[in-house]
Amino acid sequence: MMTATRVKERSLLGLRGLDAAEISAILDRAAYWDKQTEKASSVLASRFVSNMFFENSTRTRFSFEMAEKRLGAQVLNFTAAASSVEKGESIYDTVRTLESMGIDAGVIRLKPAGVLAQLSEKVSIPLINAGDGNNEHPTQALLDLYTMLKTFGDIKGLTVSIIGDIMHSRVARSNLWGLTTMGAKVQFCAPENMKAPELMDYAPYVSMEEALRADVVMMLRVQLERHASGMLSSAEEYRRQFGLTEERAAKLASHTVIMHPAPVNRNVEIDDAVVESAKSLIFPQMSNGVPIRMAVIERAIR
Repeated sequence: MMTATRVKERSLLGLRGLDAAEISAILDRAAYWDKQTEKASSVLASRFVSNMFFENSTRTRFSFEMAEKRLGAQVLNFTAAASSVEKGESIYDTVRTLESMGIDAGVIRLKPAGVLAQLSEKVSIPLINAGDGNNEHPTQALLDLYTMLKTFGDIKGLTVSIIGDIMHSRVARSNLWGLTTMGAKVQFCAPENMKAPELMDYAPYVSMEEALRADVVMMLRVQLERHASGMLSSAEEYRRQFGLTEERAAKLASHTVIMHPAPVNRNVEIDDAVVESAKSLIFPQMSNGVPIRMAVIERAIR
């Protein structure tokens, strides 16, 4: 059984506070798995991993499951919609129940920010953050960093513009912490009511025109549900002011690449034709999620 210190070291709750050496080690191990021609390995044979998703997800859950199975682990998938959580069972009790049954690690996605950190102090298995509220989404940022590394050969010195709803974005936060640690310059672009004031000390907000002069233009998903709350006047107006339209994409520098964490609202934050354009790395990002998550899961258990 792992000691409490080792459990904490093997958990991945976020990228904030993770040093460059640790991030580089994960990226290097992902590169190793990326090069393997055999889809399946027995590295984690006889180990059990539970994917505990208290918030809906498709890409992230499938990516984790693919990574776990490629490592040879036994996978237990758990979704809140078909569980005792609907009957009032707490998230803590659910995690403790699965821990008591003998899982070796837990991958957790949930809505409330801060709960995962509290859970990690109460359980004796490594936990991996698959997205918690508007706090962090570390494996998404790691796959983004890995995509940039494969594209440019280095992350240090890159200018990365993150455009969209910064206030509610865990992707923006994890990328901010990871990229700056690895020596990149991060800048934000967002409507006034979608800015996160607490992040202004770490990255400047720039105009759309300036944001498009970066090495990497990362568009965030427009959370259309915020239209109902009045934060978003209309999808059409958002596209006009902050969308990566075909016209804007045509003016990007020859070396600039386009990224997006998905799911994509086509013709809102990014035009349909731009999604699969030569500059777009959106689908390679998704592909890179598997080796990154293999590296993170292996780090948690081995």
